[in-house]
Amino acid sequence: MIARLLAATLLASTAAAALAQVPQGNTAPQPVPIVDTIPSAVDTPYPGTIQLDVDATDTERGIFRVTETIPVAKAGHMVLLFPKWLPGNHSPTGQVEKLAGLVIKANGKTLPWTRDPVDVFAFHIDVPEGARRLDTTFQFISATQANQGSIVMGPSILRLQPNSVSLYPAGYFTRQIPIQMTVKYPAGWTASGAVPAKVAGATYTYDKTNYEILVDSPIIAGRYFKRWPLSPRVNLDVYADTPDQLAATPAQIDAHKRLVDQAVKTFGAQHYDNYTFLLGISDQIGGIGLEHHRSSEDGVRPGYFTEWDQQIGARNLLPHEYTHSWDGKFRRGADLWTPDFRTPMRNSLLWVYEGQTQFWGYVLQARSGLVSKQDTLDQYAGIMALYDSQPARQWRDLVDTTNDPIISRRAPKGWTSWQRSEDYYNEGLLVWMDVDSMLRQMSGGRKSIDDFAKAFFGVRDGDWGELTYTLDDVASTLNGIQPYDWKAYLVKRLTEHAAGAPIDGFARNGYKLVYTDQPTNVFKQGEKTRKIADFTYSGGFVVGKDAEISSVTWDSPAFKAGLDVGTTIVSIGDTAYSDDRMKAAINAAKTSKEPIRLTVKNGDRYRQVAIDYHNGLRYPHLQKVGTGETGLDRLLAPR
Repeated sequence: MIARLLAATLLASTAAAALAQVPQGNTAPQPVPIVDTIPSAVDTPYPGTIQLDVDATDTERGIFRVTETIPVAKAGHMVLLFPKWLPGNHSPTGQVEKLAGLVIKANGKTLPWTRDPVDVFAFHIDVPEGARRLDTTFQFISATQANQGSIVMGPSILRLQPNSVSLYPAGYFTRQIPIQMTVKYPAGWTASGAVPAKVAGATYTYDKTNYEILVDSPIIAGRYFKRWPLSPRVNLDVYADTPDQLAATPAQIDAHKRLVDQAVKTFGAQHYDNYTFLLGISDQIGGIGLEHHRSSEDGVRPGYFTEWDQQIGARNLLPHEYTHSWDGKFRRGADLWTPDFRTPMRNSLLWVYEGQTQFWGYVLQARSGLVSKQDTLDQYAGIMALYDSQPARQWRDLVDTTNDPIISRRAPKGWTSWQRSEDYYNEGLLVWMDVDSMLRQMSGGRKSIDDFAKAFFGVRDGDWGELTYTLDDVASTLNGIQPYDWKAYLVKRLTEHAAGAPIDGFARNGYKLVYTDQPTNVFKQGEKTRKIADFTYSGGFVVGKDAEISSVTWDSPAFKAGLDVGTTIVSIGDTAYSDDRMKAAINAAKTSKEPIRLTVKNGDRYRQVAIDYHNGLRYPHLQKVGTGETGLDRLLAPR
């Protein structure tokens, strides 16, 4: 089989070369047919249990060393797969490029393997007669610099994702593949994860489970650790580069306890036996926010507890990822569920999976007091203003952005305001706020999106399997709460090409978007955290480090002046650039007909530009409409 695959690969290369040499107008050879020799997954038990042993002690160089024993039942062709389509990533982002040193043996002899020429995550082998197991070794090499990807191992802390340190046999649903993992950590370290383990010194032997659950059960480990129980079924496990970062106050922990309490009251059920927030406070490893059914990988910069008042934005992470246990893990779009990690995912329902999770993340942060109501309102204002200023909705609808995890895989874009990105998150939030306001209005205040949450997510308490849904299921649940043609409404919102964002739901719920010349505390913190000066609403551009422009809004005054991402502002008029001088120039232009004149630089080329903008500094706020308790006030109030 391997010989045939190799011959086919060489033949394809030869055909391509011949095609390149054919003169224009002459007959070209026919392409080599592509034959998939990888077996499709079937819902049948795999014969035997995989033993996976990981050495995670090389923290200085960031190398995981893997030994994997895979039982085999018969001789012949076999395919081993490295996980490709990863839940939560919504895309084929398995880091197969970081797999190295792969050696596969049977009966003490090394077996040749061939990587599939089409699916490079697949490895073909021929199992010899009499072999009962494959003894496989390889390394997973963590990034050591940010330009190599996310760093997952540092001197005092690491993050271990089982999908990165394992291969699995093709041809089976992953839930049908038994596996047991053992991990050796550095001496003196502690490790946390959803799968229980027996601990002997630095070695953790995890309970036998299936491969689907193991991949959904990442681990965080480190030298400095503290656990806070948040409820009888939920723990907050925190690891940090240094012990001082674990200094949480009782009030801070109480806010996290209220998060759990408010989430359970909101959704009406819990879809886990136990749940662990795996929170890393670190500069040694990369930040992360990734949902799992019984845990979440949460990574923030130092200061989460110790600089609490300066970390408002970071406190939305845990409410968002926790909500995913209900929305995305338990309830999952039918076209997103797959039997293995090779089958492509389809993301058409991410406006529910991520959009409604984004909605509930902000609601729960306010209900719990993890973030104040005022700061939450200010964050809403920022979301509304940003999406209302983006012209890309004129040509690209919301549902098409659900393809972005596959199209761009979160690579940077030069013109996000025109290209769009994964807008199903925050524009999805706006749609669900619209739904809430409509439910309240049509029912005379008797119904709200809380009723949807309990009906849609609050079923089968304790079940941590998957319950899939379609657009019709979403519309039907809404219709059961308040009769209306919800499917037509949702389709309109998902496919419309309106000039502005769907922000009417906020006004219907008692708050409207306004602009003043003073930024909110949330806005100022965002600028400080991102190290930018944000003039998105004051000319249409953002200035980053070293006066380099990091964003320009399409068709804005800055765009019309010829500014682009990567342009460096050298001077404002005859004066060297500074953020404060830019603010002063924008203010001065408010009472002048003269444009704001800049000298800018692209590479070695200097040029003069003039921004014809005269509306002064503008920062988004939410302003209450009328008096008394509004729908949004009620939505954000604790249960």
